[in-house]
Amino acid sequence: MDFSHIFLLFFLFILPTLSTAQSCSISKCMKDNFGIRFPFRIPELQPARCGYPGFNLACNDVGVSTLNLSSSEQFLVRNIDYVAQQIQLYDPDVCLPKRLLLQGFNFDLSNSPFLLPFSKNFTFLSCQPQFATSRFPVLSCLSNSTSSVVATSSMSYVRSMSKSNSCRIMANLTVPVAYPDEANQFLTDHYGDLLLTWNSPACSICETEGRLCGFKSNSGLGIACFNKYSTGENNGLRILRIICVVIILPSLMCVFGFGCFICFARWGYGIADSRRNQAQHQQQVNPALETEPPIRLSGLDESTIDSYQKVILGESRRLPGPNGTTCPICLGEYLTKDTVRCIPECKHCFHVDCIDQWLRVNSSCPLCRNSPSPSPSH
Repeated sequence: MDFSHIFLLFFLFILPTLSTAQSCSISKCMKDNFGIRFPFRIPELQPARCGYPGFNLACNDVGVSTLNLSSSEQFLVRNIDYVAQQIQLYDPDVCLPKRLLLQGFNFDLSNSPFLLPFSKNFTFLSCQPQFATSRFPVLSCLSNSTSSVVATSSMSYVRSMSKSNSCRIMANLTVPVAYPDEANQFLTDHYGDLLLTWNSPACSICETEGRLCGFKSNSGLGIACFNKYSTGENNGLRILRIICVVIILPSLMCVFGFGCFICFARWGYGIADSRRNQAQHQQQVNPALETEPPIRLSGLDESTIDSYQKVILGESRRLPGPNGTTCPICLGEYLTKDTVRCIPECKHCFHVDCIDQWLRVNSSCPLCRNSPSPSPSH
């Protein structure tokens, strides 16, 4: 097995094992008493593959996690039950009945992965303070000094209070409830939390077994269960990943590059040896065959080159003859105090270093190809 095979196996088998659910750390907002992990994630704190689509949470200004059910429906998160696959929400103003009355309970969950497990019909009544009874607790966030608001599912109570003109019906709404019960009163603990559940992804089996739930691979939405690791093992895995990226991976790349260099060098040497052997064989077959002498370029000698006019450019950078503002050889722009050399016959000028190098191997002007002669002063 050569170095290229080892390098390929490293990427195919070693690196993918580091991209499992164990690499996703549990996060939380500052005031939360629960951890945020798959299928939920905080985009600012956890990578995209650490959460399922539609399960993004955020931390508000006071350090409490929030969930947006739609563009206009934001709730605070009180708790997440990963085994039962339930999330408990509450209103930011701590008055869920007020939001229910104002919006007529028009929560749009069609574009979210969440469902309402339980709901119940309630009638909201606005009563005079003296008629409010202890049977149905007063919703203080909706009440004031002139009226007390209660909510009940008892239709007999609604009819009796309406007939006596003691209360006025505000609305009849289907209200989400945390759990189904036989009581007819609106639970006033936290003024009615909103309990939602989800069916996909189905991670309850992993959570029941005490394992992590996450994506099977870095592509697709298939999920699988992974064994949990202790904090020390997570740190060890993180250290191993750093070692692989910082030390092992560059080392393997260097070894791979060195192996490629040796292979190409041997290939080049093999071709050279083959040509050399072929030439020797032809020489043995025909001794009279001689190698043609190498073609040598005939340029001008140094004394002839030095005889050509040199000009030091001034502020105007003006040149004699048909010249532009750049050197035709190096394509660099002429600058003040640059030294240029001009060919006598055609008056074409170039940087001294450029044209001297050219005339040492060529006896003609680079532009017009005319063969110059030595300067008359030479």
